Amino acid sequence: MGGDYGPSVTVPAAQAVLRRHPGLRLILVGEQAALESALAGTTAAERQRLTVHPASQVVGMDEPPSQALRYKRDSSMRVAINLVKSGEADACVSAGNTGALMATARYVLKTLPGIDRPAICTTIPCQGGHFRMLDLGANVDCTAEHLFQFAVMGAVLVEAAGDSADPRIGLLNLGEEEIKGNDQVKQAAQLLQDSDLQYVGYVEGDKMFRNVADLVVCDGFTGNVALKSSEGVAAMISQFLREEFQRNALTRLAGLVVLPVLRALRRRLDPRRYNGASLLGLRGVVVKSHGGADQVAFEQAIETGRVEAMETIPTRIDARLGELFAREAVE
Repeated sequence: MGGDYGPSVTVPAAQAVLRRHPGLRLILVGEQAALESALAGTTAAERQRLTVHPASQVVGMDEPPSQALRYKRDSSMRVAINLVKSGEADACVSAGNTGALMATARYVLKTLPGIDRPAICTTIPCQGGHFRMLDLGANVDCTAEHLFQFAVMGAVLVEAAGDSADPRIGLLNLGEEEIKGNDQVKQAAQLLQDSDLQYVGYVEGDKMFRNVADLVVCDGFTGNVALKSSEGVAAMISQFLREEFQRNALTRLAGLVVLPVLRALRRRLDPRRYNGASLLGLRGVVVKSHGGADQVAFEQAIETGRVEAMETIPTRIDARLGELFAREAVE
């Protein structure tokens, strides 16, 4: 029910993903009348794998997380997360209020043993492919131990997604030299150096787009600013290109000549292909879609939840942490 468009986007996206994956089942949680109306015209075969689970409340996009927790116990968000906790669902995907989703998921599902705080992780395009980055806003202030936990969780996700069997991990910093950065980053670097993770050192903001790391770790304040800044720059470049090619008849003709290249570039940078941020560190799979996601973008968020559920990401993170704790105990 959340996001800018609600069922007009989430329902068609769910139907499209069902058609791609014959073994998948989806539960649509929300106001039953609105969902049933959006499902009009659904085939009988699709309805066999599509269940509507009613919820009487909706969390507003600007609603404080504390208010959602206290007064919206039958919200579509809360009910969906409850289904994950009970085992009736393997993952929850929402385009709703990020703060409320994180607070509700943490309250209902709890964090894994050894994890102090969940973190938001997403995929970002770069030269030669893509990398993953966390935290992107869940934790403004982080200790070195928190950053190390983020690195462990992100590394498990990168491995499970098949991107790398031994992920390269970098710490986002204002320089590559060891003397640069605050105490938290320096201490986190030492923790990573002492671990069996493949730590590649500090990564500057411009370098992370050069495929120097499979996973970039930072606190939520820094990560959110970096992500939004990169999105803004991409939008600005796109607008500049559009303006230049529309400047006069000659540039418009040139635009037609390079149109295939421009379309290919647009596909590579299309943020919809990377929609779906993982809330790592919880005892269940929860994926946050961008609130402004269209059908294509929300399909990708569902795909992210499907893959993480199939790969049992929380269980794998728990096992990886167990290995690290056991090694520390021996040492």
